[in-house]
Amino acid sequence: MELDFEKENGLVPAIVQDAVNNDVLMLGFMNREAFDKTRATGCVTFFSRSRKKLWTKGESSGQKLLLRELLFDCDKDAVLVRVELAGDAVCHEGYRSCFFRRLEPNGDVTVIAEPLLTPEQLYGQGKTS
Repeated sequence: MELDFEKENGLVPAIVQDAVNNDVLMLGFMNREAFDKTRATGCVTFFSRSRKKLWTKGESSGQKLLLRELLFDCDKDAVLVRVELAGDAVCHEGYRSCFFRRLEPNGDVTVIAEPLLTPEQLYGQGKTS
């Protein structure tokens, strides 16, 4: 089965989900090279739209995503990447999941989790991503 990398200029959204408890951890994007590298190495790799290059989650923070399962949507233009988190935090702000803010009906935003690490603990002094 072949993913459709052509719909979004060579990228497919990659929803990252914890394979044990089903928490949604983050959203990234993969091009064909990132997808192939993820499959070959078992460590989840994305394509950075801002830096225009591949990056493997955990290469600078140590918080790796170990591939457990890949699922495709019906249109073959998005993937669900089920992972084991080798570390504590996926989010570059130190939260376990990047989805730690909830929009309330009144428009307020509530932080619904506690950070597990500081950006400095993740990346060292002076780095935040």
